[in-house]
Amino acid sequence: MPSSMRKQSTRTVDPSPAGRSRTAPLVNLALSGLVPMFDRESQLFCNRRWMSPAGLVNDGLSRRYTIMSLLGLVQSEAYGHPALFDHRAVLGRLVSDTGWIDNAGDLGLLLWLGAVQSHGSVTDPCAALSLRDVLGHYPDAHQGSTMQLAWLLAGLAHRELSVRGHGQDEADTAFEAYKLIIGNQGPHGIFGHSATYRSPSGLFRGHIGSFADQVYPIYALAKFGQAYGVQPALQAAQRCAEAICRMQGPSGQWWWHYDARSGRVFQRYPVYAVHQDGMAPMALFALGEAMRSDFREPVYKGLAWIGGNNELGRELRDASSGLIWRSMYREASWSKRIDEVREFLSPGRAARPVNDLKVLLECRPYHLGWLLYAFAGRDCD
Repeated sequence: MPSSMRKQSTRTVDPSPAGRSRTAPLVNLALSGLVPMFDRESQLFCNRRWMSPAGLVNDGLSRRYTIMSLLGLVQSEAYGHPALFDHRAVLGRLVSDTGWIDNAGDLGLLLWLGAVQSHGSVTDPCAALSLRDVLGHYPDAHQGSTMQLAWLLAGLAHRELSVRGHGQDEADTAFEAYKLIIGNQGPHGIFGHSATYRSPSGLFRGHIGSFADQVYPIYALAKFGQAYGVQPALQAAQRCAEAICRMQGPSGQWWWHYDARSGRVFQRYPVYAVHQDGMAPMALFALGEAMRSDFREPVYKGLAWIGGNNELGRELRDASSGLIWRSMYREASWSKRIDEVREFLSPGRAARPVNDLKVLLECRPYHLGWLLYAFAGRDCD
């Protein structure tokens, strides 16, 4: 990794011993937890590892989760952690036959991984992937899906940051994806789930965005703004970051759904561990580096939730399994859904305490991948 890249990526390291003590164990756990999630025959990571009645078992395979896991592993190796997998061979297998790509988001993730893996010093294994009419060809792009468009934009931005001058067609695609994402941002900074005018589902719920619909655009816009010198992109990311930080829960919870129209929390639970120690830190650190802003306080507040400063007073890192449990959730019921709607419709009323939470005893490899991507370079001075 070039020294200039390393310097930039470590700008917001928490220099205190307390900060390091919070991140180093998480990084080590993520590295060890990914090993049993990898299926060597298929060269893919599983969909999830969960606590079955017979013990921990893997379930399914996921190319998307494989890409996200590799992003974290590439980052960890760049900062001196051991190479656990031959990530170049795994990526080579993914791009050798791309018939499985049926959405713009997965294409963007592949571009992202190829650019990060190459660091501008070796041939990008994804250079031959076709970007012809990508925004018109794939349904998720046509519907203006915020998360998938953000993955695409992140991939294009990383390619530009890695090796400048990929061509006007690629730049045009990046700027068009940027415009589509910005079109889903509400007046208070929150992003909806999709364009509200391109599909029936968008008309019905396009303005309700998940936490993923916030953090992936924050990250992508930060990288796009850096790659192409687009200050409004950075400002849009900053507005969203400030909004979600303002609404962060009292124990550091990153809530689940938001309303782009009102700029308020629409649904609090489940609270996902990956949001706390992976996705939020990844996005906020990237924006902090681009804007020279400091988001360490909400990031480390979110980490404290993982460590037991939460509703159940329970540590979600399980040393015996080498995993971080997925979420705290409520059993679904109509009465609870009605309570959530009433809570949303009464913005001046304090949210009622929730006393029926359970821990979902599963972990997904992308969780550990994003954790590594966010923290592998930040666990030391």
